[in-house]
Amino acid sequence: MKKLLVLQHVAHELLGTLNPLLKRNGFRIRYVNLARHPEAQPSLDGYHGLVVLGGPMSVNDTRQHPRLMTELHLIEGAMRRNLPVLGICLGAQLIARTLGAPVYPNGEKEIGWYDVTPTKDAEEDPLLAEFQGTEKIFQWHGETFDLPKTSAHLAFSSLCANQAFRFGRNIYGLQFHLEVDEPMIERWLRVVENRWEITSLGGKIDPAAIRRDTPLHLAHLQQLGNQVFGEFIRLFS
Repeated sequence: MKKLLVLQHVAHELLGTLNPLLKRNGFRIRYVNLARHPEAQPSLDGYHGLVVLGGPMSVNDTRQHPRLMTELHLIEGAMRRNLPVLGICLGAQLIARTLGAPVYPNGEKEIGWYDVTPTKDAEEDPLLAEFQGTEKIFQWHGETFDLPKTSAHLAFSSLCANQAFRFGRNIYGLQFHLEVDEPMIERWLRVVENRWEITSLGGKIDPAAIRRDTPLHLAHLQQLGNQVFGEFIRLFS
């Protein structure tokens, strides 16, 4: 049985639709909730891959959140062992930082449904080749990163140039959220900190519009997510 280590930063950011897909493919999953157990020092021994989920903090907040250093060391260790690694949102930023790329505020926050377009390199990538041109994808982030050296640039949006990258053969960073379902999106919209974030943007983000758009795009997003994550799972074989 394949064992997967999952690093979690807040209670409401989970594997989402990736969880049942992994279980159907025989994976045993261990979550490490670093918000609840910031002193945790998980080991990669016995694990076959690493997933790093999203969260509201900045990669650069290592003084306020020393556990981020633990994650950077774990990602580096997974790379040395040639394990498949998937970073989602903050997770992608942590991978970029591990590879020496700077992480910094994006010009504008992306919260809600946005067009994401694959690059030319994505056409030959096992995961992003599943994109059929520009796709409507759910986002929730305020920071971005430079592409790590020698990585493949896989996707962009009009507001954020670096939406996805691959380093080597099996290290992926996705700035966007393919794993969400409707209850997860609703929960994110109701979390107090997230509501404050939206309010601070002075009307640029409309939660009602996000709720209206979700039924229009969610079914296709989940189909796309199953295809992309299915290809990620194939990396383990």
